[in-house]
Amino acid sequence: MSIETVRRADEQIARDAELLSSQLSAMRERLFPPTAQKALRSFTSGEAAKLVGVSDGYLRQLSLSGDGPQPDEIGPGGRRSYTLQTINALRLHLSSQHEPGSAKARQYLKWRDEAVGEHCQVIAVTNFKGGSGKTTTSAHLAQYLALEGYRTLAIDLDPQASFSALLGYQPELDLSDNETLYAAIRYDEHRRPLKDVVRRTYFDGLDLVPGNLELQEFEHTTPRQLAEKGGRMLNDGDLPFFARLGGAIDEVRAEYDIVVIDCPPQLGFLTLGALCAATSVLVTVHPQMLDVASMSQFLFMTSDLLSVVREAGAELNFDFLRYLVTRYEPHDGPQAQIAGFLRAQFGARVLTNAMVKSTAISDAGLTKQTLYEVGRENFSRGTYDRAIEALTAVNAEVEALVKASWGRV
Repeated sequence: MSIETVRRADEQIARDAELLSSQLSAMRERLFPPTAQKALRSFTSGEAAKLVGVSDGYLRQLSLSGDGPQPDEIGPGGRRSYTLQTINALRLHLSSQHEPGSAKARQYLKWRDEAVGEHCQVIAVTNFKGGSGKTTTSAHLAQYLALEGYRTLAIDLDPQASFSALLGYQPELDLSDNETLYAAIRYDEHRRPLKDVVRRTYFDGLDLVPGNLELQEFEHTTPRQLAEKGGRMLNDGDLPFFARLGGAIDEVRAEYDIVVIDCPPQLGFLTLGALCAATSVLVTVHPQMLDVASMSQFLFMTSDLLSVVREAGAELNFDFLRYLVTRYEPHDGPQAQIAGFLRAQFGARVLTNAMVKSTAISDAGLTKQTLYEVGRENFSRGTYDRAIEALTAVNAEVEALVKASWGRV
């Protein structure tokens, strides 16, 4: 007989969940005092100048002359530091000194111009195999875009809500009922406008639609809706299931340049909705043969399902579809072979840069942070520099694809 106290399975799992949640809450209070909320570090004048697109000397000149937003802090020796909010204010200030829409104005302020046809770019990050690096990719991409000055919306479509956790929300503590994307796509009278569930994050310019377990309700209620309607995908003039996410995004589309969706690790109704809402798709691939074989099945299933919803009226026209090699170890021979195999099959549809596996990213994750949040001083210089260089190369490549979709050089 087991020496443990006999408990029903559901009771034991519930007890473990409560225990883990309380420990995570205590950890957050230790890591992010005094408010127990995440905050983004300040940036040195050199970092701020690089983000704004000016020289450090010019930024110092602006500070000394009192022209425009000023440093948030001036330390010993005149060391200046800036928050991301101030950096974005500087972008607005410098852009306003040039003709609106001109190349010079756009150098500082990268917001899209709907008047010239620059549509909101919706990027779905997907693969139905867990551990392929979707959430890590989504979080770093969303933060990179915000750092570069784009108005960015992150949508957590995964009931496990790791994306939300990385962006500062502990789902079971910080969210009540009907405060996720499900609130905006549900079928009943409790549906809410998406703007009501969008939350600001500690990253200026990056908002979040958080996730939690209630997202799974969409996977349960959609089949019931289809059964009640005799298999028809339309709901008496309301949006069909595959268009509901896109319809929700339409409500806030004008306020953002780019939307990044972290899809769940399954090809269900939520993922289908994301693919139908997307203007572009990133498929993450871990370079192991089992993962590649799994991706083959994912692509077959995705193709079959998308053809069904296309026949039902969905418009599926992607600006770009790219495969991103993740957790890549360049000196691992078999991984290099598989990466080469993928490039031979898909050519330019595989991103040139790979998301490199790094202890720096793993160590940052221990405190629920990304590499863009932690300071360089927390790691050995070589480890940090290699990781941030590889990470930024991937995200810059995606940014270039977005700009190309807008017709920018």
